[in-house]
Amino acid sequence: MAVLNAFTGAKLESLPLRNAGASTSAPIAVFCNSGRGRMALVHKGSLNFAVRCESATSDVVAPTESTPDSANVALASSLSALQQLKTSAADRYTKERSSIVVIGLSIHTTPVEIREKLAIPEAEWSRAIGELCNLNHIEEAAVLSTCNRMEIYVVALSLHRGVKEVTEWMSKISGVPVSEICKHRFLLYNKDATQHLFEVSAGLDSLVLGEGQILAQVKQVVKVGQGVSGFGRNISGLFKHAITVGKRVRTETNIAAGAVSVSSAAVELALMKLPEASHASARMLVIGAGKMGMLVIKHLAAKGCTRMVVVNRSEDRVAAIQDEMKDAEIIYKPMSEMLNCAAEADVIFTSTASETALFLRENVIDLPPVSPSVGGLRLFVDISVPRNVGACVDALDTARVYNVDDLKEVVAANKEDRLRKAMEAQAIISEESSQFEAWRDSLETVPTIKKLRAYAERIRVAELEKCMSKMGDDITKKARKAVDDLSRGIVNKILHGPMQHLRCDGSDTRTLSETLENMHALNRMFSLETEISVLEQKIRAKVEQSQN
Repeated sequence: MAVLNAFTGAKLESLPLRNAGASTSAPIAVFCNSGRGRMALVHKGSLNFAVRCESATSDVVAPTESTPDSANVALASSLSALQQLKTSAADRYTKERSSIVVIGLSIHTTPVEIREKLAIPEAEWSRAIGELCNLNHIEEAAVLSTCNRMEIYVVALSLHRGVKEVTEWMSKISGVPVSEICKHRFLLYNKDATQHLFEVSAGLDSLVLGEGQILAQVKQVVKVGQGVSGFGRNISGLFKHAITVGKRVRTETNIAAGAVSVSSAAVELALMKLPEASHASARMLVIGAGKMGMLVIKHLAAKGCTRMVVVNRSEDRVAAIQDEMKDAEIIYKPMSEMLNCAAEADVIFTSTASETALFLRENVIDLPPVSPSVGGLRLFVDISVPRNVGACVDALDTARVYNVDDLKEVVAANKEDRLRKAMEAQAIISEESSQFEAWRDSLETVPTIKKLRAYAERIRVAELEKCMSKMGDDITKKARKAVDDLSRGIVNKILHGPMQHLRCDGSDTRTLSETLENMHALNRMFSLETEISVLEQKIRAKVEQSQN
């Protein structure tokens, strides 16, 4: 059975769901989300449509011919998660390996008022990883949360259930309904997820092509993840490889030449809104002296604004920029004087980590008007997520508020040049993506190595016990150790050849293919395959742990 998507006209195949004991399958119609993020998915990757579309009924037991619908519903509701897993079809997980998934909301698909609610401060990343990995179908996790994006990367033991669990978790911690998240999110799996992170690290997915700050943020994900148990081998390997890609793209292409940051785009936007004659005389206020605030200060000075006030919690960072920029007059003020400083400013840049708004309507309505020479409106340029300036301020006749979403106006220029640079970088990304996938494929041999060694060890121990029993109780410890060492030595020498043919670093595709063939051959020869796949064993363990 197939259905026609009402929004795109695309023909979508229905997905069968099996009852544990049924020999027939019932079709479930799957409809595609029509949101902007999903459309971006179609543009981005090579995934088939069925993967991108989701069915809200993935956990429902399909009715059989002999059982009434109501009885099936009662049966499904009465089963625990573990019981449903144990009675599932035998091949439910065996044909699926763990998947790398990114569930994301970015400046391209999601307005800032939604992103700010879902943003996770860096101090909370470790806790978030732990909570994500406590979900039944999530094995590894990482969080990349910036002013332009909030992306969660996971290794999911079951793709669709993993996405469902992460989305529900996002809704729980943010208060944003699942339906609203689904409306704006994008989903990418495996190779597409890998390529996306590499593009992010290279600056291709940034609001400003080639901007360098995102690479530093990807590095910070790795730094924060060190020592966190859920930041496992697959996810840490992915982010470390992304750092390599980001460095290589910036070294081998000129993508960063003339590239601007969010901070410089904010300065450009402010100057676009001011009368040109007032650029040098406009009174500038910068609130926050973190990385982005410091860049705002530098770009203002580069544009000829040589006098500005900087409000920050501590004076240390402001003193450092004062020492660095001797030609500019930079005046430090503590946060307690923020409103007084705002009263004397024509343009106010905000870039702080505050979880609550610094400026609301009541803070701004009584501020003295600005001079007609600067346009008669006080400009707020807010590049913080969550936002530092409430949307209510923009309703005032005396002020205008711009946030990170408004910076698109600045970076729309030079589109052709940016696309050409992006094509150069894509060749590198494609090559690095293939290398990462090959490395990940090579990890498939690890369980076989462990099972083969365990198989040989069981035989060794059994034969050793037979030998010892025949030698009697009066055998010396020295002789016992010698026999034990002999048996270990024989096993190690026999295993050396097979083990060498199971090891591969993933850099050579031909060698990798041969390695995987060897793995399958050894599994068959030594009967190393188990009835329950590794994925299903992991899922059972996680479900049982959550029920204890």
